[in-house]
Amino acid sequence: MWRFHIMMPMFTGYYSRCIRRNRPVLFICALYRNLYSLDYDLRGDGMGNSKSGWYADPSVVRLTANNPLHNNPFKTRHDMQQAMADLFAPIRPHYSTGGARLQLNTSAAIYDIAAAELEGFSRPLWGIVPLVAGGGEFADFDIYLNGLTAGTDPQNREYWGALKGTDQRMVEMAAIGFALLMIPEKIYAPLSPVAQNNLADWLRLINQYPTPDNNWRFFRILVNLGLQNVGQGFSSSHLTDDFAALDRFYTSDGWYTDGMVNQMDYYIPFAMHFYGLLLSKLAVNSFPFEAEKYRDRARLFAQDFQYFFGADGAAVPYGRSMTYRFAQSAFWSAAAFADVEAMPWGDMKGHLLRNFRWWGEQPIAERDGVLSIGYAYPNLIMSEQYNAPGSPYWALKSFAALAVPEDHAFWQAEESVAQDLPAKPVGTQPVGFLARRAKGEVVLLNGGQTGKFHRHNAAKYGKFAYSSEFTFSVSSDNAPCEEMGRHAFDSTMAMSFDGKAWQARALVETSGIEQDLVYGLWQPKDGIKIETWQSFGEDGWHFRVHKIDTDVEFDMIETGFAIDRTDEQILSLAERVKIADGSVCLYMPFGMSAIMDMDGDRTADAIQAWPNTNLRFPRTAIPQLSAKVGMGKRLYVTAIFAMPDENMLLSKPALPESINNLISQFK
Repeated sequence: MWRFHIMMPMFTGYYSRCIRRNRPVLFICALYRNLYSLDYDLRGDGMGNSKSGWYADPSVVRLTANNPLHNNPFKTRHDMQQAMADLFAPIRPHYSTGGARLQLNTSAAIYDIAAAELEGFSRPLWGIVPLVAGGGEFADFDIYLNGLTAGTDPQNREYWGALKGTDQRMVEMAAIGFALLMIPEKIYAPLSPVAQNNLADWLRLINQYPTPDNNWRFFRILVNLGLQNVGQGFSSSHLTDDFAALDRFYTSDGWYTDGMVNQMDYYIPFAMHFYGLLLSKLAVNSFPFEAEKYRDRARLFAQDFQYFFGADGAAVPYGRSMTYRFAQSAFWSAAAFADVEAMPWGDMKGHLLRNFRWWGEQPIAERDGVLSIGYAYPNLIMSEQYNAPGSPYWALKSFAALAVPEDHAFWQAEESVAQDLPAKPVGTQPVGFLARRAKGEVVLLNGGQTGKFHRHNAAKYGKFAYSSEFTFSVSSDNAPCEEMGRHAFDSTMAMSFDGKAWQARALVETSGIEQDLVYGLWQPKDGIKIETWQSFGEDGWHFRVHKIDTDVEFDMIETGFAIDRTDEQILSLAERVKIADGSVCLYMPFGMSAIMDMDGDRTADAIQAWPNTNLRFPRTAIPQLSAKVGMGKRLYVTAIFAMPDENMLLSKPALPESINNLISQFK
């Protein structure tokens, strides 16, 4: 009863107004928030800023402690050097006898085991090479010298194998080419003449087959430049052709597409720009025109890319390859490597180091400290078909800044504090986002992309919104079933003709920015056309307008952000969900998530997502609206709220002017 005595003076304020204004749902949401906030303050800082109880679970605490980044302050260059050493230490025992293979686990990818174990061998070089180039210590070059000798010798049992057309080996050759460019005295000169020639012969195989027409073009460039740097034969014609091909992928305002498709995701910063920035320094004498273009484009891109990072360092998970984790911040590191002040040095340094600090607080490693496949915890459900056990070490690209010395302006700059950023269109047509950083959280409103070649493409490219705090979910399976939790549809729309087989928004055909609103056209089947416009409101709010034109009836659901529900043993999910008048409000220790039908016509509910579907939390709940859509034309207007703030109280929001203007055009 002591908690009620503490709360009683507040009853005469907001709560009594809720009752007088017939807002029982808002009253109860606010009441439950205060009733139980003291319980969670005991876990947090005493000010309502406690984390989810998931972070306090003993098993999570133990696994987080095994994260090699954990407890690293990430303030200085020395801290980064230490992090690189700490990441390498757990994998060192897992190199094969000859050194050419890194054998970390038994899960598989679409490519063969030899290529997967080459991947494990190669990817740590993205961190080792800049560490050593910048004067850092690395005591295990014998592993890599032995491995390069064994892996490229056709008579050796650890031979990596010849290429067979387009091949994963092309990807992993790039880090070796980078090493030949940066530290040939460590990685090439100590090899025997026979081993040197075997290595060169094996690398030149990349010139015998076409690469995919996307970021893979950079791999061949790095290989040929590396060969040239050590006096081995290389292909100048491929260099010219690949540089020209990559230029075709550039759109405007610093943005590329990843190939001749309308796909913009993290492959733009951690592939297209990352390799371009490396080459802007390493190939400036041979390709000065290209080098300057890459630098100029990076300066433009940085103005948009800052919107992908929250104030706490968490980046917005979006698109494929999320298991590469802190590769999210590789762009900032590569800009420092290339001496490109794309933003003030302190701003770039802040984005890089805060991102590392955030990842240091997540249980991303196995018990022995080896990085797992997953995002914020080990999770194969969200992985790609090309994720092998060594794949997560692509994240080591974010150590590129270690190549520049301690007295470089990047390391000497004082880390800037991330400020809130007003809503702004980012990206370029025909793909675009509307982004905002408010109260430290970043939200991207997404018109949509196809991502049709990638696993879980509806979840990774088709959702309406993506957040740095409320991470997206993937479906556990697509089996026809009335149990909606297995689908884990969050921040999206889905349709069904029988209430069992559901199709989520995906393969968006047209998207972009219209009238300062994010626009996307989804046609799930012939005779159904769904157009959506989105905009931000006050902090925590965004709005959607759906214009549906259909020749057939169907069931429709629309959802808000998934939210952690770890602490159900303290207060059940049913007690945390308050529903009325076409709205549902979920109160959780982590924060709040709500969705409202602005006309109050749809049915509101809360869905318990199946476990391990969300990228950040293994157990989540999702606010949902549902309706039967009849034939003809219909307009739906939806308000969505989410914020990791235990003291936020809700009332029905006013529509922003941009949304009101849009609605008036349809009347």
